[in-house]
Amino acid sequence: MVNLVSASWESLPTQTVKQHPIIAAIDLGTNSLHMVIVRIEPILPSFTIIAREKETVRLGDRDLDTGNLKAEVMKRAIATLRRFQEIAQTLNAETIIAVATSAVRESPNGKDFLQRVEDELGLSVDLISGQEEARRIYLGVLSGMEFNNQPHIIIDIGGGSTELILGDSHEARTLTSTKVGAVRLTSELITTDPISNAEFQYLQAYPRAMLERSVEEVLANLKVDEIPRLVGTSGTIETLVMIQAREKQSSVPSTLNGYELSLKDLREWVNRLRKMSHSERTAIPGMPEKRSEVILAGAVILQEAMNLLGVESITVCERSLREGVIVDWMLAHGFIENRLRYQGSVRHRSVLKIANKYHVNLEHSDRVAVFALSIFDQTKGTLHNWGAEERQLLQAAAILHNCGHYVSHSSHHKHSYYLIRNSELLGYNETEIEIIANLARYHRKSNPKKKHENYRNLVSKTARQIVNQLSAILRLAVALDRRQIGAITRVQCEHLSEKQEFKLRLFPSRADDDCALEIWSLDYKKVLFEAEFGVKLMANLEMNTAVLN
Repeated sequence: MVNLVSASWESLPTQTVKQHPIIAAIDLGTNSLHMVIVRIEPILPSFTIIAREKETVRLGDRDLDTGNLKAEVMKRAIATLRRFQEIAQTLNAETIIAVATSAVRESPNGKDFLQRVEDELGLSVDLISGQEEARRIYLGVLSGMEFNNQPHIIIDIGGGSTELILGDSHEARTLTSTKVGAVRLTSELITTDPISNAEFQYLQAYPRAMLERSVEEVLANLKVDEIPRLVGTSGTIETLVMIQAREKQSSVPSTLNGYELSLKDLREWVNRLRKMSHSERTAIPGMPEKRSEVILAGAVILQEAMNLLGVESITVCERSLREGVIVDWMLAHGFIENRLRYQGSVRHRSVLKIANKYHVNLEHSDRVAVFALSIFDQTKGTLHNWGAEERQLLQAAAILHNCGHYVSHSSHHKHSYYLIRNSELLGYNETEIEIIANLARYHRKSNPKKKHENYRNLVSKTARQIVNQLSAILRLAVALDRRQIGAITRVQCEHLSEKQEFKLRLFPSRADDDCALEIWSLDYKKVLFEAEFGVKLMANLEMNTAVLN
């Protein structure tokens, strides 16, 4: 049988590729040095992050008179790069790609520093322009978030510059870089602690004036009827979201991907941060000590950018420049045919990657997904009113429902929950991952119950209702491929509302197969479906329409 669901998700290359190269990408930023180490998965094509490293070095803390990188800072940076190299070598990285951004770019001795890095470490660092930095940030975000051909404005607030990018999963429409960053503004504009009113007013006015041209360029490339979504990357934005989440939810999200921060909440944080001393900001739960020094300037840059853009909220993407460096390398080395194909479906590719990782039987999972989506589509508007987003969550859960077998057959539905919940499912936010994991958890055994910790993790009534109803559909789909041999080819649903009956007409693959085990399994698994939708389910096998193999 053709893998219908996987085939519809993405046309994957069929050739066997044995190589899974391990690549490291290093970003010499104004505030911090970052490294990400990934394993390339050529067939998907995709990559799996196997390590992350970060060190706050402050290359942007330059000599005020000459603008040069300071000797002690360069020494610290080289020591950090040496440590990064050792970690990369330990993890068998065959290539290290390094890029340097605004602090090194603008320093009179920046190129001398990079030459020293090459002489001492044998590491070649690519000094990239602001526009090139923006281009690679765009590639990084494309690798971790669904754009669905809709316009997205990306903002990346670094230590020395802020990039604004407009794109819709095709080539970027606008790539801009402006010399306003959290470290730069902190060192140049803030001398008081807490900040004085006069300095704060200038701290607001300066980035607003500097960002105006970039914002105008972005807005000029939007079509009249387009309403863009604002996506934020970088440590400043992640920190703001983290402290907001900890305060509102008293917990740290397992992923910040898809987490939203409103302009209203951001303004409240700016007002609170401006009244605090450095030590008070450090004491905020979730605030990294070194980030507390520059967080006010970073928050003000974000606030003024959102004001200029006229947007009310921002969504986080954890992938950015470093991941974009990896994607760019994959493009250059033929692992990706083109950017559009790579963006084709971040979600689908991510689900398939996890399915492969946990040795899921994709032929069986594909059939389960086909049945689940068929029942979902045939009952929409009669038994439920869920839409395309919920349909995608059901599809992902159907593909991954059995991944818990990787741990153990016993209680594998519980293991499936844990594996899905703790895997890097890209393109989904925290709530969506929780829903997918719960759907997989409830494909068998116990019904969803409030006493279950995983079910209590669903914070909204809507999320619980999605799990209740779609897990009932998933149970039927699993029953329809009970022997995992494709005994049933398709299913036809009929809802008799006046009788409160729900009929399933089953079409077998073989005329001589009575599909007794599938029918028994349906009878066993239908209880939740009947309770959720208030119907009596009856299944009939259409023997006279069987398709002979």
